[in-house]
Amino acid sequence: MTADGQSSGRTVVASDLDRTLIYSAPALGLRMPDTEAPRLLCVETYEGLPLSYMTEAAAALLEELHRTSVFVPTTTRSRAQYSRIHLPGPPPAFAICANGGHLLVDGVPDPAWHRQVAARVAAESAPLEEVCSYMHATADPAWVIKERVAEDLFAYLVVERSLLPDQWVKELSGWAESRGWTVSLQGRKIYAVPKPLTKSAAVREVARRTGADLVLAAGDSLLDADLLLAADLAWRPGHGELAETGWSAPRLTALAETGVEAGEEILRQLARTSRPRRVSSAGERPVSPHVDPLGRSV
Repeated sequence: MTADGQSSGRTVVASDLDRTLIYSAPALGLRMPDTEAPRLLCVETYEGLPLSYMTEAAAALLEELHRTSVFVPTTTRSRAQYSRIHLPGPPPAFAICANGGHLLVDGVPDPAWHRQVAARVAAESAPLEEVCSYMHATADPAWVIKERVAEDLFAYLVVERSLLPDQWVKELSGWAESRGWTVSLQGRKIYAVPKPLTKSAAVREVARRTGADLVLAAGDSLLDADLLLAADLAWRPGHGELAETGWSAPRLTALAETGVEAGEEILRQLARTSRPRRVSSAGERPVSPHVDPLGRSV
């Protein structure tokens, strides 16, 4: 809403990146040889090698999305990891890193936001050191590849998935839950994240600053669930942690597409839904030229 109480007609689109919009080679999920493979665009390199991709069609849709909305990359990646990604279109005015721990404004971290989040994490969750110690003491070196701390906010393990016992993840989840932490298994990574550290809080702040009256979101993992619940409309792909558990919500569209094709379809639906809305006459709320995927007028 604007200062005079009128609708701004502005849309914020907050999307997870890895395995939602961009995909590593193992996660592409291309259906070969039954169908022709889509043309891919590399959007991330690491140590001189290509690492993450999206389809060329998805790239065009993302450029369109920039013209009709405030697009906000919303990731659990650290700021350094996020900096390796170069998405099509102009640099985003806002980006969210470290699962909401850092809000970038024109590429620069907002220190006041970080202090606010860090204070809430300290007040409501067990210390990071306690969680790291527990994970280190109970994880088996036979299946742990790396132990990492991200931005002094949360911890994760890189594991050999074929050797990882399901029971260990369940026990870690129960232990962490009682201490104000959330556990998420994404591919080869097991994240332990403080519950106050959320993508949704950071997106609400972006919506407040931009005066947006419509928030669209997309994501594939448990760490995206709060974001999808907070959005006016949300999408998830047919793969990932949420799809595997059948997770759903009232304003969520669960897509059948998987892999990089899901990323393209998510962007297609986001672009369609975020088109500028007509104003029928001065002072009236914007009127949508279309109906959203849930059958509601937007």
